[in-house]
Amino acid sequence: MRRVLHVISGLQVGGAEGALYRLCKTDTRCQHHVISLTDLGIYGSRLRSIGTSVDTLGMPRGNITAAGLFRLWRLIREIRPAAVQTWMYHADLLGGLSARLAGIGNVVWGIRHTELVQGESSDRTIAVARLCALLSGVVPRKIACCAERSRQVHGAMGYDNRKMIVIPNGYDLSVFSPDPSDRREIRERLGIPAASVAIGFVARFDPQKDHRTLLQALSEVKSAGVKILCLLVGQGLDDANEDIRAQMGALGLTTDEIRLLGRRNDIPAVMNALDVHVMSSSSGEAFPNVLAEAMACGTPCVSTNVGDAADIIGDTGWLVPPRSPSHLAEAIRNALSEVGGSGWDKRRAAARHRVLENFPMEKMVKRFHDAWFDEG
Repeated sequence: MRRVLHVISGLQVGGAEGALYRLCKTDTRCQHHVISLTDLGIYGSRLRSIGTSVDTLGMPRGNITAAGLFRLWRLIREIRPAAVQTWMYHADLLGGLSARLAGIGNVVWGIRHTELVQGESSDRTIAVARLCALLSGVVPRKIACCAERSRQVHGAMGYDNRKMIVIPNGYDLSVFSPDPSDRREIRERLGIPAASVAIGFVARFDPQKDHRTLLQALSEVKSAGVKILCLLVGQGLDDANEDIRAQMGALGLTTDEIRLLGRRNDIPAVMNALDVHVMSSSSGEAFPNVLAEAMACGTPCVSTNVGDAADIIGDTGWLVPPRSPSHLAEAIRNALSEVGGSGWDKRRAAARHRVLENFPMEKMVKRFHDAWFDEG
């Protein structure tokens, strides 16, 4: 069985981390080994529970240590993988160079980002991405982008276009699936009546997610006389967040209308509890997992047109320009007006079918194998 070594910046909750976990869990043709530049995070123990070896280097987030670099090089030398797959800019740089120095030529970089916006992305991340662009002609054998938009943006940045391929994310469609019992149970626990229409956004509290635009849009929807109930789920979205509570207060939104649920481990159930999932991200998204996860549960989506959101949603939902509360408000009103109508079940079924056809885990695994071993 061939060994594949993954080098990733960290294993906290995130799209790349989730994709890595799903890949290791689904792919039975390779032996996977993961090295985190930082710590175990959330996914380290999950990876170990499915039999994947995990090593951590203990480097401070955003910083490099000589001891960490030496251990990375030594681990690569000991493991002698058939392929090294790196995930995100810092791991692309450090993992790619270390693999080359350890004598491994089969290095595949993993790009999980689109636009790098000053003030929303850190200066250090932008600098590392630009350095990777300069080295892209000599370090990786291939560069796997998770979105077509990501490929376009990084090609324009100077990444070697000849090496770039697109591997969209894949999903376990037995986990993310329509489940009426999940919907009933979570609504009962949250005190949401069965007949109430609920929307929501699953994302950490981060400037790139642009919760401010979402709240402004919801304020407009409320001013139009439409009853709103929105669940905000993700790290930092709880009652301790004074920033978002102040925004809500300034816009006349109450805690009955905007529920701050924080980080949860039952996201498939949350997606089932929603009637519509709304993503308001302004930048940074490449292949937004939450859209495909919601759609796989039969929950149609309203989204800003960032990353590959248009390719994910197709004609099953609503797309609006980023940073435009009025456009987002209009799309939310249109979506809410359809919920429960004669065509709603058809729209829900179309959303799930689009994910089934285009983004099953099996396709993602095959594309990675093609990248690592030229099996395509």
